[in-house]
Formats: sequence, C-alpha cells, structure tokens
Amino acid sequence: MALVPSPALVAEVEMGADPSAPTVRATVVQASTVFYDTPATLDKAERLLAEAAGYGAQLVVFPEAFVGGYPRGSNFGIVIGNRTAKGKEEFRKYHASAIDVPGPEVDRLAAMAGKYKVFLVMGVIERDGYTLYCTVLFFDSQGSYLGKHRKIMPTALERIIWGFGDGSTIPVFETPIGKIGAAICWENRMPLLRTAMYAKGIEIYCAPTADSRDVWQASMTHIALEGGCFVLSSNQFCRRKDYPPPPEYVFAGTEEELTPDSVVCAGGSVIISPSGAILAGPNYDGEALISADLDLGEIAREKFAFDVVGHYSRPEVLSLTVKDHPTNPVTFVSASTKTEVSHTP
Repeated sequence: MALVPSPALVAEVEMGADPSAPTVRATVVQASTVFYDTPATLDKAERLLAEAAGYGAQLVVFPEAFVGGYPRGSNFGIVIGNRTAKGKEEFRKYHASAIDVPGPEVDRLAAMAGKYKVFLVMGVIERDGYTLYCTVLFFDSQGSYLGKHRKIMPTALERIIWGFGDGSTIPVFETPIGKIGAAICWENRMPLLRTAMYAKGIEIYCAPTADSRDVWQASMTHIALEGGCFVLSSNQFCRRKDYPPPPEYVFAGTEEELTPDSVVCAGGSVIISPSGAILAGPNYDGEALISADLDLGEIAREKFAFDVVGHYSRPEVLSLTVKDHPTNPVTFVSASTKTEVSHTP
C-alpha cells in the first residue's frame, strides 16, 4: 500500500537553517500490522519506509509491536487457574510471528535503513526462546543495528504474553541527528524510567504506543516539556478487518458489535516540540505518514528554563539509582574459569 501525502496526512514545520542548530526531518508511521504474517508486514514496512525517505525523512519511527503484531482484543483463553486449548494455539501462532534478535528479520530491517539512508526505530515482538518481549529496535542510516529496548513493564493482560525487560536495555544512542531513545506505551507514564532517559541526555524521545485515547496526548506533551526533548509518538491505525476474522481471531467481549470496517485503534500519532507545541498530528483519520522538521536548537532554548537532571535537580534531596545490568535467571560458571586456592601451613 502506498500512502499519498496531503495536508491532512503529512504536516511539515519548517525551521531555521542555523548550522549550530541543525534541523532533522522526522516521520512517524501510522499503519497496521499484517497480523500473523511477518513477511508481509516487513514488505509493508519497506514500502512505508521508502515513501517516508522520498519525502526527505532522516528518522522514521514505527508503532509498538508493528512487526509481530499487537494482539488487541485477545485474551488468549486466560482465566485465573486455566488456559484454554484455543488460547494456547493462539499463543503458538503469535510466537511464530515474533522475531529473533538478532535474526534474519533484523538483518532485513538493517538493510532497509541502509538502503533508504534513514535512522529507523521499529516496534517488534521479540522472541527469546519461548518468552516474548515487546521491543523497540534501533538502526542507523548506514544499515547497522544499534541495539534494542525491551518494555520493562507490560500493561494489564500484556503480562500474560510478554516478559519484562530489565535495566540493561534502556539505551540512548548518540547519533549525527541527535540522541535517540524510546519508551513503549504506558511505561512512558513511569517517572523514574523517564528520569533515567533524561539523565542519558535524550533529545529525540520516541514513544511507540497502542494507546489512541485523547488523554495520551497530555502525557506526550508533558514528557516534551519535562524532558526538554522532541517527542515522537507512533501508533497503529487498525480496523477489525486488519485482524483475522472470527473464529480464528476474536475480540473478546466486543466481537458482536464490530463490523469489518470498525476502527479498533484510531491512531493519534503526534510529534511535539520541547516547548510543548504540536508540530504534526495528532492524526485520527487513517493510515498516514506524519512528519515535521525538528529544530534541535530548541532543546537548548527550553532547557535554559528547565533542565530536570541539571540545574533544576536537587540530588542532595532526591536522587535515582538505576540497575543497568542484565538480570539472568540462570548463570553458568565454567569449571575452567574457577581458581582453586590451596593453603599451606
């Protein structure tokens, strides 16, 4: 599917050309997954990425769980104390749609970023053995995989299908277009996580999400103001027909009320400046590429008034410690690494 831009779909804000304050053209993608079909989703991602690059995008951000899918409406056959056979099969199919990191799908995404010369931030469902994680992958414009962020706190029933990230995957990458990081959906409402990212100097704060409610916009504006950073929030726009039909896939509790054209996620993707000004979006009309030019000089202008981990902090009163090491459930110590010490009288 090709998206044709119009003033309603692609908003661009022109900034100054001061070489000491570079301008970055950023695009957030608002589009749906091809559910249960990861190869087709990757094909769609490439078409959208090519189109965004054609409009001059240097940074492209995709929604939460774009590759692998956000299982909206599904309960995976769960009640307390029981899992149904159908729910187990749903999980098997969902697990099969996820991707290994690293893996061939990551290689393809890296190649896309290099081909179109863009920095790419992509929401995926990561498969690590038989545990899944809601993850964001980062790629540079040379086609290199930079790293990942795993969602540290899945929300509500997400916890039955996704594992929990740890402090080792809260990166902020220093790039030629600014310091880039991401938090996913409601973990953006976790003030300590945001503070950790501010302390790493984040400048372009990516917020892939599945929340299309109006109140989400308030959170995004607050983060832009609090962090003195640009906020790029990308959500899917989905209709019921973008998911498999019943009985293969059922929206629990609402299926009878839905038609194939019913909107089940209305998007709301948006780009916000460090001053809290909306540069592009929010868009609730359909699939879209939503773009703005980011004047990075605005970061310094806003932090002059408020730098939450700098001159506006009080570390002698309030401080934060982040445990940024991997937390592994099992550690093997090879016998060859052990040192035996003998004591002689």
